[in-house]
Amino acid sequence: MSAPNIPVWSPAELHRHLSESSRFAILDVRNQSEFNVWKIEGKVPIPTINLTYFDLLDLEDEDEELAAAFARSIPIRLKDELPLPGQPVLAVCAKGETSPHVAEGLRRLGYEAYNLAGGMAAWGDHYEVRVIEETPRLSILQISRPARGCLSYLLASGGEAMVVDPARHIETYTSLAAERKLRITAVLDTHLQADHLSGGVALAQAVGADYWLHPYDSIYPDDLLPATFPFRYLEDGTTFKLGKVRVRALHLPGHTLGMIHPLVDNRFLLSGDTLFIDSIGRPDLGGKAKAWIPLLFDSLQQLLALPDSTMVLPAHFSHMHEADAQGCYRATVSALRTRNEGLRMLSQGLTAFSAYIEASLPEHPQSYDDIRRVNTGLLQVDEAKASELELGRNRCALSQREAEKQAGKEASVSSRLQTLGYSVQTPWQRFISG
Repeated sequence: MSAPNIPVWSPAELHRHLSESSRFAILDVRNQSEFNVWKIEGKVPIPTINLTYFDLLDLEDEDEELAAAFARSIPIRLKDELPLPGQPVLAVCAKGETSPHVAEGLRRLGYEAYNLAGGMAAWGDHYEVRVIEETPRLSILQISRPARGCLSYLLASGGEAMVVDPARHIETYTSLAAERKLRITAVLDTHLQADHLSGGVALAQAVGADYWLHPYDSIYPDDLLPATFPFRYLEDGTTFKLGKVRVRALHLPGHTLGMIHPLVDNRFLLSGDTLFIDSIGRPDLGGKAKAWIPLLFDSLQQLLALPDSTMVLPAHFSHMHEADAQGCYRATVSALRTRNEGLRMLSQGLTAFSAYIEASLPEHPQSYDDIRRVNTGLLQVDEAKASELELGRNRCALSQREAEKQAGKEASVSSRLQTLGYSVQTPWQRFISG
């Protein structure tokens, strides 16, 4: 049965609504296991309910129209969980193929319902571009993959461009370069990526540029097998002349042994996975957390020694609320001194810092091991497997204890209020009550 022709939100429209903290709800009809791994998140909590497509579907006979069946079953299956008719509801599935029927059923019930075009697969592959710097002398574009929290960069000067930490969809970068009439002369990864498949080698080959990587990160850390592709050695102090500006590589290990931080025009620091907006990088993905924590401690100290006005541009973000008013993920060294919990812990010394790190390490995702093998050329995967490996948000940062403590306080307060006989609403219940 063909899908109904109903209004859709493209991934770009979804991103706009999330960025603007628009008021809407989500009905996600994927399997619970998929939903638990990865869901849509915004600057503020999005009221979301997960009920699988087949749990929601109740056909009277095989000839019944799907939208009609949903319009009949939704009030029964969701009961009081439904929002008020007229409020926006986004129907979401894996690939955008089943959710249109759900959205049409909601519309027949009087809801302002939309379908997410392409589903979570399209949302996961969506990119946004924001301008960090735009002058005749230097351009810096921040390319984000909002669903995954991944950030990459295109630096340009004098008609030349450098791409840093490219994702696997290399057409994103070739299209930007073509639009701006730029020639990509260098491609580099700040480190051996574990959370996403790098497009560095493929992009460099496609445009005829050199691919750069620190040699320490060209080796798979578990069995020490070397990368299977050629690359140029990035080392501390390696300097690139890009048009009218210089880019100097700072080797500051801790997240990985080969972690490189490009310093652009002595004003912008691409901090890779060492320093984020609200957190710092985890040192355990190589399986040597205790040995690498002192390296991370020293590297962060060196980053704090940079001028206060240095603009830090990370390789990942954990939450959309880390973006500024222009939608950019950036902050000066001065601002991060007080905002970033991991940086604040440096003042307490290595022993306290080590204890903080060890207490804050999140779970090690199993997919990261295969991703690193792909990124060293030791494992080949097709598009389906690549998408599977990249499911979910990145987990390169330490757990943010302040956010967890706040959530714990809210849960504790809610529990006490309920004990006293008060009614406490979840975000979904607050939404549906209008």
